[in-house]
Amino acid sequence: MALLHPFTSLLLLAVHLSWAADQSLLPPGSLPAIPPLPLLQALQVRAPGSRGWRAGPASGQPLRYMLNLYRHAADREGRPRHGRSLATNTVRLVQASSHGGPPWAGRWYVQPLTYHLEGQSEAEHLLRATVVYSPSLPLARGRLLCALELAATSAAPGVLLSPAARPRHGWAEADVTPYLMLGNGSAGSLALRHVCVRAGRVGGRDAPVAPSHPFLLLYLNDTQAGLAPPATEPHRHRRDTGTLAHDLPGYLREQGGEKSDCSLRSFPVSFAQLGWDHWIIAPHRYNPRYCKGACPHLLRYDYHAPNHAVVQSFVHQLVDANVPRPSCVPYRYSPISVLMIERDGGILYKEYENMIAESCTCR
Repeated sequence: MALLHPFTSLLLLAVHLSWAADQSLLPPGSLPAIPPLPLLQALQVRAPGSRGWRAGPASGQPLRYMLNLYRHAADREGRPRHGRSLATNTVRLVQASSHGGPPWAGRWYVQPLTYHLEGQSEAEHLLRATVVYSPSLPLARGRLLCALELAATSAAPGVLLSPAARPRHGWAEADVTPYLMLGNGSAGSLALRHVCVRAGRVGGRDAPVAPSHPFLLLYLNDTQAGLAPPATEPHRHRRDTGTLAHDLPGYLREQGGEKSDCSLRSFPVSFAQLGWDHWIIAPHRYNPRYCKGACPHLLRYDYHAPNHAVVQSFVHQLVDANVPRPSCVPYRYSPISVLMIERDGGILYKEYENMIAESCTCR
């Protein structure tokens, strides 16, 4: 299903309009000066076009594995869980292409596999690489025992890959980071052999069962995963923000009873609305939230407003009404995790920083 770019543009425009300061109707042909939702901007770069898009390979065991990884790393809203063990913001699943003759020869199954690594972004720095496979599969009579080995080359013999740890939930992971770091994958591919043997009593007429191809996991640090962290004020004690207010007791008596309307508002966007639900696996919707409302004349401590905003509010009220009052803006953000299918059929887990507003302030 091809992405309908005109529809996406219209929806992004609708998002802009809904965020207008006073929700008033804009004149025909005018555009609001508010940028589109940052996550949608980041994802639109990865959105599949009408050419070169094949979602078929992202199914079966690789998809189930990545869904399980996502559920351990993020909640239903996409917020990364505390204490998650990924230790990175990007995990890419690369599926193998098979080649060679018939894999079965008697009890033995030997399948050469190649993982193509071209097209990696320069901003993505490899931290770790593992190949995930099933070391043992049940058969009608017996079992299928499997292992991986690094394909032999003219310069080096084949190397049997040992699991990095005991298999969990039927999966084993073999660490191939040294072979990529040392240049074995620098040519744009990694070549392995998937070797299995049927153990136990097997009838001569039993049809051989082809095991699923192992898949490569790249643990990457994407230095451009999201927006730059928002500017934060130096840490201050809660009383420091209101220091100037305490120096104006008359102003406090006059304005102290006013309550601000500046607050956090919900704004959920469904990926189905964008026509993106066929390649974004999780979460199903994005609620960036936003801050709206008038800032109070007296900025309370819980707004974490800088002293400059306090001064600006006083100047607006006491000196020059042409100086605008402070604006209601987000103060703290949280990241969001997205699981998506890539153009080549691979699966990508990525955490985007500063995508969900968590609190508001006046600046």
